[in-house]
Amino acid sequence: MCAALAERLKPATYADLEAVPPHLVAEILYGALVTRPRPVPRHVSASGAANVALGGPYQFGINGPGGWIFMPEPELHLRTHVVVPDLAGWTRERLPAAAVSKAFIEVAPDWVLETLSPSTEKYDRGDKRRIYAEFGVRHLWLLDPRVRCLETFSLDAGHWQLDGTWFDADEVCTEPFAQISFSLGLLWPFDQLSEPAPNPETT
Repeated sequence: MCAALAERLKPATYADLEAVPPHLVAEILYGALVTRPRPVPRHVSASGAANVALGGPYQFGINGPGGWIFMPEPELHLRTHVVVPDLAGWTRERLPAAAVSKAFIEVAPDWVLETLSPSTEKYDRGDKRRIYAEFGVRHLWLLDPRVRCLETFSLDAGHWQLDGTWFDADEVCTEPFAQISFSLGLLWPFDQLSEPAPNPETT
């Protein structure tokens, strides 16, 4: 085997990940170093709105049961994989203080949300979804701001089962947060912005 091919086949290390420029998000999936640009505002706002919609009732107990902890873009170390979901949630009993004493977390979440984009969809639907199943993540949501769609999945005997698909401003009520409902339209704040009024001095 030539040296160049051997180098390409060598699993990526954490040192390789640390060498990635800070304007990129880096992960290690099945030994391969995967990088992507930082998400665009529409992507960030959708993930952030989901955090607000769920965090009030499920993290802070506002009109909901509480009992969860949510984190945007946590760095997960799942054995040899380094994965950075857009948003992840743990039930409090599964995330003791010792588990968050480092810059990364080694406890697989109970729930993950990935916000799809052209640069991430291949991995979100492929390698990352397989890794989440392998490590027992119980629920996976895939959010696509481009078509205003949410797909939710539950893990059943190691395989993902589709729970439901919602579009536009549908009312969402699904596991693991079925004790509340929220309008999917809240996750598209940029779609609610109006065009600025024309300046009369320039018309």
